[in-house]
Amino acid sequence: MSTPAQYYQSLPPVSKLYGVACLMTTSALYFDLYNPWNIALSYQDVFKRFQVWRLVSNFFFLGPFSPFFAVRLIMIARYGVLLERGPFDKRTADYVWMLIFGALSLLGMAAVPFLWTPFMAGSVVFMIVYVWSREFPNAQISIYGVVTLKGFYLPWALLALDLIFGAPLMGDIIGMVAGHLYFFLTVLHPLAGGRYVLKTPLWVYP
Repeated sequence: MSTPAQYYQSLPPVSKLYGVACLMTTSALYFDLYNPWNIALSYQDVFKRFQVWRLVSNFFFLGPFSPFFAVRLIMIARYGVLLERGPFDKRTADYVWMLIFGALSLLGMAAVPFLWTPFMAGSVVFMIVYVWSREFPNAQISIYGVVTLKGFYLPWALLALDLIFGAPLMGDIIGMVAGHLYFFLTVLHPLAGGRYVLKTPLWVYP
């Protein structure tokens, strides 16, 4: 059995970096080192006060320490890692580009007032889960050891659980939309004979 340090070292780089960044952001909040609303997405502050960091910082805040936070972090550690070790194996730049494209798509959707949400790390997590569910539609998934379903239905099951527990749904929904847009442009559209229009830019490669 591997130790926590060995498990950490074994994680692929992008999922590790993103998960640690989210953990550190919440840890800093726990020690009252900043006000979370200073990193929230606010287009008014971006354009009128030139607080451009908000376009990036909001993607690293999963909320305060809570069961909700823990579940989202575990989802990064599981489904993000499975994607990075599976379809994106030896394609780190493509995985980074997927996340960048997802973030840009989410920022575009958040410009619509009724789609706006102040923190979109949860949306990125749902995007990751959605893409995983399309890459592994027949995988068997157990929800809290109570319900077993195919991977294809996992995002919808998680959405239903958030509804039951009273969590906001908008971030989940736009994350799924971003995931579907990425999967459509990179897999479904080319398979239907269309052009591959979402090639990873050269500037993403190390």
